[in-house]
Amino acid sequence: MKAAILTLSDRCSTGERADGSGPALKSWLEERGVSVTCTEVIPDEAPLISEKLVEWSDSGAYDLILTTGGTGVSPRDVTPEATERVVDRLLPGFGEVMRMESLKKTPHAIISRAVAGIRKNTLIINLPGSPKGATENIGFVWAAVPHTVAKLQGDPEECGTPMPS
Repeated sequence: MKAAILTLSDRCSTGERADGSGPALKSWLEERGVSVTCTEVIPDEAPLISEKLVEWSDSGAYDLILTTGGTGVSPRDVTPEATERVVDRLLPGFGEVMRMESLKKTPHAIISRAVAGIRKNTLIINLPGSPKGATENIGFVWAAVPHTVAKLQGDPEECGTPMPS
């Protein structure tokens, strides 16, 4: 599986703060055999986010795109809207599971607006902006990611097969 990671942060994009989430996600994915071939940091600007998601998805180079940051309720948190503008289909179960599992750890999980969806043959998942939140949340949904990617690539296997524990 090939992946790209897009960090959304005004401060990280200007060098005011180091990106911790992108590198944490890259390590997490590589530990699971995923090839992370592209990472980038851009500001919290919906048009830039949408443009990058379209560029990466339409290139066919990535099976999975993870975004980190911009999923809360601050005025500059626009990642879900930017993602919804460009996906062909939403996959609400990813966000539902991430919120449900995160709620077991913090009451603030209820304000996460993270979404997931499909553009072309690429799975896009929004994750929180903190390294801990990003890696925990991808962990909550990871069991479904390889299956989803396989289905997007035309795998004819039945979907009723139980997920590994």
